[in-house]
Amino acid sequence: MHRKAPTINGLRKAVETGDAASLKALYADDAVITIIDSINTPSKPRTIVGAQEIGAFLDDVYSRDMTHAIDTGVVDDKVLAFVESCKYSDGTRVVASNTAMLGPEGIIRQTVVQAWDS
Repeated sequence: MHRKAPTINGLRKAVETGDAASLKALYADDAVITIIDSINTPSKPRTIVGAQEIGAFLDDVYSRDMTHAIDTGVVDDKVLAFVESCKYSDGTRVVASNTAMLGPEGIIRQTVVQAWDS
């Protein structure tokens, strides 16, 4: 199946409205997300594999009491990159830099490097 490449405006709309279903549709069935932060260090990153795990992850993130915004982003037929800023209801902020490789079925590999308020 060949999926339409994401657009920054479409991604922004889905992220900022918490539309996890639209976000899940951007990933290939065998996609991999790698997350690096203070808990998931570069030598032991968190790895989320496949549509089912990625779907559960996105459902969790976008069900939380927080806001999401896309600050900047670029996309072409092979690469997607964007910065997402989030704010929990208690004021805690998170900034995540995302880079993704695109294939015919959507996002095939994504790396997220994120920083949290301490």
